[in-house]
Parts: sequence; C-alpha cells; structure tokens
Amino acid sequence: MNVRKYVYLLGVRVRNNYIIPNLRFLLQSQKLDINSLQNYQYAKLKELLEHAYKESEYYKNVFDKNNIHPNDIETLGDLKKIPYLTKDDLLKNTQKIQIRNGSEKLFYSETSGSTGKPLVFFRNKSWDAWHRASVFRGYLWHGVKLWEKNGYLWGYNFALAKRLKTRILDCLQNRFRLFSYKDDEINKFITKLTKATYLGGYSSMIYEVAKRVNSISKNNTKFNLKMIKGTSEKILDKYQDEVQDAFGSKIISEYGSAEAGIIAFECIEGNMHINMETVIVEQEANEIIVTNLVSHSFPIIRYKLGDYIEIDNHTHCKCGMQHQIIKEIAGRVGGKIYGYKNQYPSLTIYYVFKNLAMGHDLILNYQVVQLKKGELIVYIENELSNDDKTLLLNEFGNYFNDDIRLNIIDRSDLSSKDMKKKDFISKISAIQGN
Repeated sequence: MNVRKYVYLLGVRVRNNYIIPNLRFLLQSQKLDINSLQNYQYAKLKELLEHAYKESEYYKNVFDKNNIHPNDIETLGDLKKIPYLTKDDLLKNTQKIQIRNGSEKLFYSETSGSTGKPLVFFRNKSWDAWHRASVFRGYLWHGVKLWEKNGYLWGYNFALAKRLKTRILDCLQNRFRLFSYKDDEINKFITKLTKATYLGGYSSMIYEVAKRVNSISKNNTKFNLKMIKGTSEKILDKYQDEVQDAFGSKIISEYGSAEAGIIAFECIEGNMHINMETVIVEQEANEIIVTNLVSHSFPIIRYKLGDYIEIDNHTHCKCGMQHQIIKEIAGRVGGKIYGYKNQYPSLTIYYVFKNLAMGHDLILNYQVVQLKKGELIVYIENELSNDDKTLLLNEFGNYFNDDIRLNIIDRSDLSSKDMKKKDFISKISAIQGN
C-alpha cells in the first residue's frame, strides 16, 4: 500500500473536496475541440457576469456607469464592451469587489507585492478547487503523480513558527525545500533531489541549484526528474542551458498569478496551453487581458495583468489538445527606461538580449538597473570577452544610440535568495524621469 498516496489524497479531500471531481472534469474537457471549449467559456462567462453584477458593488457601479448589462454580452467578442480592470482598481476597491456569501468557506490569498503593495483577497471553495485542479492536470501531463517526492524552491525567510508550520505541510506533501543557500544546505538539497520525481519553484532559484550541480557532480549524480517547473519569473535561455546540463531536461512553464489564476501550462510537446476552462485570454497591442471564469468570490473581469504576450492560434499541437497556445511571454508592461532625451519601454532590454542569443549565440544571465537618468548598469553573470562586450554595446546602441550610457559589470552574482528576480529594476520615479 502506498501510504504517501493515501495521506496526500486525504489531505486534498480535507482541504477541499471539490478538487478531485474538478480534476476529473478537466481531464475529460482537455479532449474537447476549440468550438466546444469556446461555447463552454461563453456559458461560464454569462454566469460570472450576472453574478458579479448582482453581488459586487464595484461591478454594479462599473456596468451602470458605462450603460452595460450582462445581457448585452451575447458573444465572447462582446467582452470588449466591458472596461479594463487594473491592479490599481483592485487595490483601491478590494472590499467592493470581494463577495462573501454567508458561511461559505473562503481561502486567504495574496499577491507577492513585487510590483508594489500586495493585494489581499479571498477565493471561495469552488475557485480554490479549480485553481488546484488546473495545476494538478498540468502535473499529470508530465507523468507526475501528485504524492511523489518533490523539491521546492520558494524562499525561506520565515519566522520560527511559520517555518515549523511549513515543514509540517511539506512533510505531508512529500516535499522538501531549500531554507538556506549555504553550500552544505544546497548539497543536502541536491542529494534529496536524486530521489525526487519533480522540482518546482522560482526559475532563477532552479538555475542556481543547477549551477551547483554542474560545478560538483559532472555526470556523477543521477537524477530522474519527470518535470522541472518554473513559475512567477521569466525563464531565460541561459537558465535552460544550465538546467539541461544538470538534470537532462529543461524547465517547463506554469503561467499565472494569484489574482488571475492559472492562465497556461506547458504540455509535453513544449507548447503553453491556455487553461480555457477557467480563463479567457485576450491580446490587445500584445498585452494580455485576463478574465477568470471561476472567480465568483473576487471577480476578475478583463484584467490587465501587465505582461506582453503572443498568442498562437494556428499551431496544431502534437499533444492533441486544441486549447489556445501562448507562444511567448515577452515581459512586463509599463516599465520605463529614461535616456538623456527620450523614454523607452523596459521591454527593449528583452529584445537586446534575445537578439544576442538568436543572432550571435551569446546567451547571458543578466539584470539591468537604472539609478540615474541616461545611465544603465548592466550586470552579467558570465565573464565577458572583449568581443562579447562589443556585441553587447552594439546591440544596446541599436536601440538607444547615444541616449544611454552603459556600465557593464560582468562576473556578477545574480542569485535571488528569497524573492523573485527581476530583469529590470528602476530606482527613478516618474517625476524624476520627466
């Protein structure tokens, strides 16, 4: 008898007995054709809009102010009639958006606050179940059984009581994590990984562990990881090379956020399928707009998440699913780089390094920081040759000309110990930039 299996499944049932039935539904719905999926989305959209209009003070006001009624949304395309929802709207109107129905069980949730003030809200039992079932389905695509031993890289800076609770929960989930980045702790984590089935967490942390593996083992340590899942950060090409060398497979992507839910998950063929049963994804000027169809306790309708994406509506995935595909997540919307004379979107940095990788096979782990107008500090983990530096300077010059002065610092430590790693950090306020 597999004790771990029954302990895990019992824990899932105790937490939320909707999870497993929802997972069974998703394993069937993934076989639907695109028209059936879109019909299902429309039915769920109507339910969400009617519920939000009736129960949420915020949405009642927004709909009435814009002379919109849920009955006006007759197709998925009509969703565009509804105004955007922004992070600022969520923060300013949290209580007006939140819906509480009597004694209904609610689950605490919060965003990381990596882009400012954290958002605190509550998911109801149904939303929690769909969220977890969607993640579990992605695991099953890669042959991972939920109760199998796994490593977890998600920060470690906890108070003693919090840390103890975390250890207990990890034990129940057959999970171990890295609580310290001391060499001996990393080595212990790596030893445990040899008996694990999958590894998940911040992609930058996975990269750091992979570097350690490559520096000490060189094919002497054997891993049998079915899945290495990165989340919450962009997965750089440099990460993939290092992880492939260490573990024999690349990082796969789970895309979403606390407030928007699970948006997409990468299949075994390497395509990131949109979780169409629970979200509608629109793309406007390459910016993602998300509607969470199961967010009845805290409705998320036409939410500007803040990422640039590219949707692929033409590829027929070999995995057999007809769910839409997100081809690329390019970076965050809204960040600005201030030159001496002009302003530039922070996404420009993404294209600089993408061009170096695609055109010159120069794959770099980087972080760019702006402290002063007209100047960028470019931290590079790798040691750069003079030719590499010339290529880097020229590529930046193609976008910024003489409007930005660069300070390139190679052989930099870019490890992120207890938070997300950002590829661009600005210390310049909008007022200073003007």
